[in-house]
Amino acid sequence: MALRLHFWGAAQTVTGSSHHLECAGRNILLDCGLFQGHRREAVAINTHLALPPEQLSAVVLSHAHIDHSGNLPSLAKQGYRGPIYATPATIDLCDPMLKDSAHIQEYDAEFLTRRRGRRKSIGMEPGEEPVEPLYTQEDAAQAVQQMQPVKLHEPQLLAGSAKEEGFQVTYSNAGHMLGSGCVLVDAMERGQRVRLLFSGDVGRKHLPIIQNPDEAPAADYLIMESTYGNRLHQPIGPVKQKLAALVNRTVGRGGHIVMPAFAVGRTQQVVLLLHQLIEEKLVPDVPMFVDSPLAVNVTDVFRKHTEDWDREACEFYSNGKDAFGWSRLRYVRSVEESKALNELKMPYVVISASGMCEAGRVLHHLKNSIEDPRNLVLITGYQAMNTLGRKLVERQPEVKIFGEPMRLRAEVDAIGELSGHADQQELLRWMEPIAKGLKKVFLVHGEPDAQQVLQAEIEQRYGLEVHCPARGDRFEVA
Repeated sequence: MALRLHFWGAAQTVTGSSHHLECAGRNILLDCGLFQGHRREAVAINTHLALPPEQLSAVVLSHAHIDHSGNLPSLAKQGYRGPIYATPATIDLCDPMLKDSAHIQEYDAEFLTRRRGRRKSIGMEPGEEPVEPLYTQEDAAQAVQQMQPVKLHEPQLLAGSAKEEGFQVTYSNAGHMLGSGCVLVDAMERGQRVRLLFSGDVGRKHLPIIQNPDEAPAADYLIMESTYGNRLHQPIGPVKQKLAALVNRTVGRGGHIVMPAFAVGRTQQVVLLLHQLIEEKLVPDVPMFVDSPLAVNVTDVFRKHTEDWDREACEFYSNGKDAFGWSRLRYVRSVEESKALNELKMPYVVISASGMCEAGRVLHHLKNSIEDPRNLVLITGYQAMNTLGRKLVERQPEVKIFGEPMRLRAEVDAIGELSGHADQQELLRWMEPIAKGLKKVFLVHGEPDAQQVLQAEIEQRYGLEVHCPARGDRFEVA
């Protein structure tokens, strides 16, 4: 028998995860993520799917992050009506996340259409047609409706498969975010079987809330992420003490703290850490705000799925404490409430999206904060090149917010310990138990420089053949 692999997304890049598998006349997708980049390139890639929807038997989703799930509405828009398999927490997270993504697509299309209209009115070359969104909120709702829950560690035959022909998948905990899974794929044809393990995004041990990754299950072939294939993270242990010191120092000089944070995962982890510090009386109980509508909705999903929490978070919850709520914490939904925060004349903490400071309400908070040296901008995650977040981390003396130059006088610090991606050594240790049984490794979800370093490490340590496929590359394995 033969299993054919077609690498379609997150191939020598860290966005748009999507891998097409074909066996016994059946086709499945591992992930259907949104490619995020320059608009013209992103539209071309996101509208060009790996195969026609009518040929697709099933989609298997590793987790809810938009670079892994965000193009599912395009699939629905183009007519796919088959099953999308995911863990229960992933399904509940995808509901608000995909609708939020669709809202952004609709808003951007409307904005570009208005701009074309203005250009036409002043005699510049007009666009002939209104800009259409990549997909709509109705498409997002349709994709969520097609999702079917899969339990961890329980084999699941995919649609159209039988015990001797087709695909079976078994999820294990990836430890990356709530509901995230590694997927063991059994490809079966005429009674023969090939086992392929898709890592999804591999997490780290001892992250707040999230359970540790399960041990990798044995397989013949491995598709593994490589985001931090050339880097090592700081230890997670001291993060609470570091956070406490930063809060105390800022409050002591009468400033406030702006924390750009991703709405899914990072916001909830930071909120829990702050709650623990307040309970332990290690920081003052100043007003704290979560200012992100998506983060508010996602936090409700976190509350629902305590079965996916780690022991420490569960113990905190079992003592009658709401991990994500206390008397001085407010969740901000309306724009009016968000604007009112900038009128406060006392120390406070505001956690707001987006995590890389490229859009959303956090921009208003930064605009009203970065020119005051009493304040702190506390970065909580990776900042990509050319983003405002990266410029703040680099302490560029002047940055632009809403096109207006601003002097950076506020303190800037970072807590990089909370990264949800395994680093180079953590990836190598995760795959170690199965390395002897592997025939080949495919590295995805990484920039070329990170992949090349990790490729060399795997080849040297385990003597394995390692490929870093580009978009469109095909392989046949048996």
